[in-house]
Amino acid sequence: MGPMRAAVAFVRGLDARGLLNGVRRVRVELYGSLALTGVGHATDRAVLLGLAGNEPATVQPDAIEGTIAAIRSEKRIVLNGTHAVAFDEARDLVWHRDGMFPPGAKMQHPNGMRAAALNDAGAVLDEHTYFSIGGGFIVEDGDASALSADKTAGAIVPYPFHSAAELLEIAGTRGISIVELMLANESALIADGKTREEDEAKVLAGINRIWQTMKACMDRGMVTDGVLPGGLNVHRRAKRLAERLHERGSKDPLAPLDWVTVFAMAVNEENAAGGRVVTAPTNGAAGVVPAVARYYEKFIDGADEAGIQRYFLTSAAIGILYKENASISGAEVGCQGEVGVACSMAAGGLAAALGATNAQIEHAAEIGMEHNLGMTCDPIGGLVQIPCIERNAMGAVKAVHAARMAMNETEGHKVSLDQVIQTMYQTGLDMQSRYKETSLAGLALNVIEC
Repeated sequence: MGPMRAAVAFVRGLDARGLLNGVRRVRVELYGSLALTGVGHATDRAVLLGLAGNEPATVQPDAIEGTIAAIRSEKRIVLNGTHAVAFDEARDLVWHRDGMFPPGAKMQHPNGMRAAALNDAGAVLDEHTYFSIGGGFIVEDGDASALSADKTAGAIVPYPFHSAAELLEIAGTRGISIVELMLANESALIADGKTREEDEAKVLAGINRIWQTMKACMDRGMVTDGVLPGGLNVHRRAKRLAERLHERGSKDPLAPLDWVTVFAMAVNEENAAGGRVVTAPTNGAAGVVPAVARYYEKFIDGADEAGIQRYFLTSAAIGILYKENASISGAEVGCQGEVGVACSMAAGGLAAALGATNAQIEHAAEIGMEHNLGMTCDPIGGLVQIPCIERNAMGAVKAVHAARMAMNETEGHKVSLDQVIQTMYQTGLDMQSRYKETSLAGLALNVIEC
């Protein structure tokens, strides 16, 4: 998602600056983890789609293959959907697997991408460097907020918070829940209705749209079989597992957890196949949050729409804490920053959906991360398949347990969410780069690709 958003931002910027019609060629260079695992993450396809003017949220999945095939066969790309130029992928998409960062970049994040537009004479008309910092968020080198998907930067909200302790203190002082606090903040970010109620309704409608997209993804994953692309010959399993569960019924008391596994795997098989998923917080960890929400909806007596709203608003609050104080990028901190953060978000969200106190929510989120600390990111073949698909299922089940543990605790806990967030970040910084989405160590090195 990040490379696609960066590519489309680049060509739209060319258009806005009146440079697009003078472009005769574009060159995109990839660095660090974008180069080392880029093919497995479909970064090449994402760049082509973005240069052609597509965005992750609106591109039609059924049109992707045809668009990519046409660009590659014709060696021609229509920039921003309006201006055609020659594009030879072997020449114009460069993989710098021997360099972690674009030369001269002010920022140093291991997901770097540099895009250049050239004229007839081969001179550079415009050039920009971007970093994909996780979850589809991007920043342009030298301007940390210009292209960020985070529209809250600098925004005025009624209850600003920068730590879990601050979040709990504000909510406690005001006598409100984390859900109420988040709804007020999100409504303030919209603030285009005549009344607060109208703004809140828009926020809740947006949550419902996200939830329906997640459910559609799970439903697709549970009825689709076949082999995932990429060469590892990984067979989809969610459909077969769902069929077996339907046959077996609910006699097994742990059947709900089996369904959590199916829900999570269905999403990540869709992700591996290039289907539409919701980053929560990242594509690689996209199965955890929807799986736990579906567990709540399907297996909890009294589950309702308000509970789903509590779930997502609370998950978002927890995700903000990680994004602002640590990282959600596997390339920066390992998989603890992806599946670990997703687990923490889902645990806190589920506790909120079940009616937990603010303190129990914080505790659930803390447990969710504490037992993912140190998890590496070592996808075999650079593909988001092994161990990523199963890892989402494990993260989702762990989130359910974390919520239940927190809600059954009455004497508080020793480790705070803020402490575990800082620990996760420091652990990630200390982790060797070989274990951070480079596919240079761990399972990626020790398992033969076949």
